[in-house]
Amino acid sequence: MFLIPAITMRSFSEEWRNGTIELLLTKPLSAWQIITAKFLSGLLIVLLSLLPTLVFYWSVKQISLSPGIDEGATWGSYFGLLFLAAAFVAIGIFASALSKNQIVAFILALFLSFFIYVGFEQISSFMSIPGLDSFILKLGINEHYISMSRGVIDTRDLVYFVSLSAVFLVLTKIKLDSFKSVSYTHLTLP
Repeated sequence: MFLIPAITMRSFSEEWRNGTIELLLTKPLSAWQIITAKFLSGLLIVLLSLLPTLVFYWSVKQISLSPGIDEGATWGSYFGLLFLAAAFVAIGIFASALSKNQIVAFILALFLSFFIYVGFEQISSFMSIPGLDSFILKLGINEHYISMSRGVIDTRDLVYFVSLSAVFLVLTKIKLDSFKSVSYTHLTLP
């Protein structure tokens, strides 16, 4: 939760601060290509940082006795971690697009990630309306990640993580488009 906002905090905030966002947006690239490239590069860095943890899996598997390690839960956790990382990277890129300051982008990404991870769970615990508390609970990441970490890969969880990532990437696109429209209006002559 701290690593991914630190990785993504410079994605767009550095472009805003240095004034290179105009140069980037005038290249023959669409906003989606820019966002996708930043998203995939952030996700790749996170995945590379997770690779050394496979050494722990391998060593525990080698020294474990007869029943061994629960393969389904382990690989389900890694699979869930991949989708969790994708959601956090999308949130981090969106936070970076909102601010020119990297520290503000980091704090905003950390807050949004934390709130979406456990905030809905806390809100649902205050609800006394049957059905609504379950609905609000399912809006949070933790509910879906716990399911995947048990080794159960449910399409509802996959759709949730893909949708959450897509929502924040679309919000990033909207922010970039609003900057483009403001920039182009300043360039037109009266």
